[in-house]
Amino acid sequence: MRYAALTDVGKKRGLNEDSYIANGSIFAVADGMGGHRAGEVASAMALDVLLSSLNKRSREAFEEKLIDAIKHANQKVYEKATKDTARRGMGTTLTIAIPLDGKLYVGHVGDSRLYLLRDGKLRQLTNDHSLVAQMVESGHLKPEEAESHPQRSIITRAIGAEADVVVDVIVEDIFPEDRFLLCTDGLNAMLSNNEIAEVLRDKEDLAEACRELVEWANDRGGNDNITVILFEDARELTGRLNRLWRTGW
Repeated sequence: MRYAALTDVGKKRGLNEDSYIANGSIFAVADGMGGHRAGEVASAMALDVLLSSLNKRSREAFEEKLIDAIKHANQKVYEKATKDTARRGMGTTLTIAIPLDGKLYVGHVGDSRLYLLRDGKLRQLTNDHSLVAQMVESGHLKPEEAESHPQRSIITRAIGAEADVVVDVIVEDIFPEDRFLLCTDGLNAMLSNNEIAEVLRDKEDLAEACRELVEWANDRGGNDNITVILFEDARELTGRLNRLWRTGW
């Protein structure tokens, strides 16, 4: 299994409110929001609760287990946001990808993204839960207009925003040489999908590709925190994960 991850505060923010997991079995990003360090708390808490919940779960009916774990993270962040006045209004995106038995199980809330590079072509697997995405879907906005729309940062679904949350679940078959990219919007707000694909195709070394993506986003302005995770070589990953399930994370 090969994977690499990198997070950066960017050029305009004083604090990095992104959190991530990349441990060979679980890959996840969370982009916190709320100000006064609340976003940092929300993203870290969501991933901590998620990891703890998954550690206690069996692999049976895994899609349902993944939804339950994300909903549990939502509940904990929501409770913290409502009880702690200093954290009121905090929330976070959350996108998690777990390879298992030749498939990639994805849970998704918010506008962080999961991409798949297959046969040199880049495809976004997740849908953005954002205002501009809704406008594009309804035909009120063209996709190219969404990239520079002044309201593109407004999300319509987040962990901790309400007592319950709707979770998107995606199950994707994994093929040899597939390359997956998880990122917060600090990357894709600065780079087009074509530019992201160019880096993923041209850079064989995953750590070098991560650095290239972050540097390019910062060169474009670095308006937000930037987090990227790249992983590939699914056959080795699946075998390793099967052993981890038997021994426990």
